[in-house]
Amino acid sequence: MNDVTLILDGIARGEGQASEELLPLVYDELRRQAGAYMTGEAEGQTLQPTALVHEAWLRLVQEGDRTWQNRAHFFRAAALAMRRILVDRARHKLSLKGGGGLVKVWIEGLDLASVTAEDQVLLVDQCLGRLEEEDPESARVITLKFFCGLTNGEVAAILNVSERTVDRQWAYAKTRLFVIIQEEI
Repeated sequence: MNDVTLILDGIARGEGQASEELLPLVYDELRRQAGAYMTGEAEGQTLQPTALVHEAWLRLVQEGDRTWQNRAHFFRAAALAMRRILVDRARHKLSLKGGGGLVKVWIEGLDLASVTAEDQVLLVDQCLGRLEEEDPESARVITLKFFCGLTNGEVAAILNVSERTVDRQWAYAKTRLFVIIQEEI
């Protein structure tokens, strides 16, 4: 077992200092994952990768079940926490657009059919929820690649499968998610 797995076992046993020992070991990887995702975000994004990591960390150690089976399980939970944070932020921004922060604008020259980054995140999240019901493994691959920006090799290591398996799952998952999105539009 590696250091991360040993510390995760300590957290599961309720050892208080174990959480403090875990963050330095996983921080760089979480920061890299957050940075990879944030490069695809729209201009003017106020959330920085460091803030995303910190918020995800707080959710991981303060909320719910803190028993992770191993390193891979922990990083899947971290990817899910980042996904939820980004979806929550997108929902909040869209609620402000719906009247929370009233601003007077002239309708001439507006492209009303344009889709914002927040709309895209929410649509992907909604459709990913449907995919999770149909095929949880494919949904995990998309979560790790889309919300964490991992490569197929990194996803394979986290899921403990071959890279070829991830290649096949990714190809299927993208196609199936596209079909689900088309049904929603």
